[in-house]
Amino acid sequence: MNLEELIGNAHSLTELEKVRVKLLGKNGEITSQFKTLKKYPPEKRREIAQELNRLKEEASRLIAQKKEELERALLEKQLQQEAIDVTLYSPRRTGALHPVTETLDKIIQFFSKLNFSIETGQLVEDDFHNFEALNLPKYHPARDMQDTFYTRDGNLLRTHTSPVQIHTMLAQKPPIRMIGPGAVFRRDYDLTHTPMFHQVEGLVVDRQGAVSFNHLKFILEEFLKYLFGNVKIRFRPSYFPFTEPSAEVDISCIFCRGKGCRVCSQTGWLEVLGCGMVDENVFKAVNYTNVSGYAFGMGVERLAMLRYKIGDLRLLFNGDIRLMEQLKW
Repeated sequence: MNLEELIGNAHSLTELEKVRVKLLGKNGEITSQFKTLKKYPPEKRREIAQELNRLKEEASRLIAQKKEELERALLEKQLQQEAIDVTLYSPRRTGALHPVTETLDKIIQFFSKLNFSIETGQLVEDDFHNFEALNLPKYHPARDMQDTFYTRDGNLLRTHTSPVQIHTMLAQKPPIRMIGPGAVFRRDYDLTHTPMFHQVEGLVVDRQGAVSFNHLKFILEEFLKYLFGNVKIRFRPSYFPFTEPSAEVDISCIFCRGKGCRVCSQTGWLEVLGCGMVDENVFKAVNYTNVSGYAFGMGVERLAMLRYKIGDLRLLFNGDIRLMEQLKW
């Protein structure tokens, strides 16, 4: 029995499996020979058994070697078929901005046209700029270790982009009209939260009485219509430490058009951002007097999920090009 020739002639994993069954299966040629040992005399039986074991081991070794060779060839063929020549032009495959980037660009574009300056800040903040100056005292639950990434030296990864507002007010005098887009960090990870995400927070400060909640309401209504089209908008009283009065802003559900569905928990409304008039304690922290102002903040991923109707936030970050191809705006 020429094992090398028999096994070597297998050109696929299917053919190789047939050879294995033929030789080593329950009724295979080598296996069957073991069943005939009892007909030989004891002195001959041992010699034949040794030869059969040698054949079995040799067949197993050659089959395993051939299997590895076929699997390697199959993998190489698959890699060649899936390979993409990035230097090769193809009119069928065009680039597109990531949904988060595209949404962030649209937000910046809207407020830039209203003469809001674009301010950036540092990712690692101290306690004063991230909490104290924003009317978040030591006992506030937002400081809980479950929410915030603290460093060994007592600093932290910023939990919102509001510190940019504090830096801006400390460096400038009113009037101020700015937005602060950027990455923020919190210890959370599920269908709608990731440890790193993006926010855009806005701030307008002017002399006392020059800025009102009506101004804030008008700008946010125009912004949401610009982003989502013809939707209903409502402001609900809420609480934020750094604004008073405060409100959360909802839009009519873009999935059911306000009729009520699973996404909006049958309410017909989706929360999209928070806002309010800047609390006096925030102005005291930056030594501002005789001023008034409003602030607002929004999660970019949240808005991108709604615009593209994505149910799981993590899909935005797993790098699956098939998803990105479906989300060209």
